[in-house]
Amino acid sequence: MALSDDNSVFVGGEFGVSCTSGGTTANGILRQPTEVLMDGLVLFSDYTLETQASDFGSLIAGSSITVDGNAYTVRDTRFSSDAQLVTISLQKT
Repeated sequence: MALSDDNSVFVGGEFGVSCTSGGTTANGILRQPTEVLMDGLVLFSDYTLETQASDFGSLIAGSSITVDGNAYTVRDTRFSSDAQLVTISLQKT
């Protein structure tokens, strides 16, 4: 079985959600883990989006993106080691 550079199977599978920024619409995986800080006094959600770099790799801090119908602002963009996938840190708008 040959390896493929088509990562759409990862971001478009059962966990993938629709993402739109500008004129680009593609799938991504939204992660929203919640951390409990200061003995339960503070809940912190760190939103990240895993998607193909060819779709959203050009987004920079301050860019707007809609993920699964919710508006977010890009905080940071980090590429995977092979630059095929990108992890985008998000802030809910």
